[in-house]
Amino acid sequence: MRPDPKEMWNGRYGADEDFVYGTKPNDFLAASVSEVASGDALCLADGEGRNGVYLAGLGYTVTSVDLSEEGLSKAARLAVREGVALTTVVADLAEFDLGVNQWDLIVSIFAHTPPSVRQKVHGSIASALRPGGLFVLEAYTPDQVGRGTGGPPVPELTMTLEGLRSELTDMTFQSGEERVRPVIEGPGHTGDGAVVQVIASPPGPSSSV
Repeated sequence: MRPDPKEMWNGRYGADEDFVYGTKPNDFLAASVSEVASGDALCLADGEGRNGVYLAGLGYTVTSVDLSEEGLSKAARLAVREGVALTTVVADLAEFDLGVNQWDLIVSIFAHTPPSVRQKVHGSIASALRPGGLFVLEAYTPDQVGRGTGGPPVPELTMTLEGLRSELTDMTFQSGEERVRPVIEGPGHTGDGAVVQVIASPPGPSSSV
């Protein structure tokens, strides 16, 4: 039997004061939204908050969602340390409502969930974004399993570009790529990782990146 995800992540994030994935933003996210911006941003499965805090520092009004109280407690502390405002919501993505026409940016960085949850969330992205909004995703592909550098232990929790194109209905892909790159993000991600990267927008005028 697999461990309960909530218990697993609370245990991982609550084990000590160190940040499992560091305090710096994900490289792909930072490269995708590198200029000062404004608007409402939603960070899915934001864990200890490194990406949400980064976006808040750029000028976004950020909501970070995660099922781990321990992770979001550290996210709140990181926000205070960096002098930014961050709204945290403890919720399982299987039940979380993304809303309609609510966000200018939605971020999914290594947000690995069971396929049924992933499909539900991805099917809601287009309607949850405002016109001109942006969806930025990086995740591990099945080729990551067994590398020992982070990521899910089983392929069903990973993602592929082909699968994302079928799940992100009504979205226009500005870019999409599978590649192997060095992912150095705290002790949790250390070494070359097989990833898929996507930037997509809902129908209508798209944001620049």
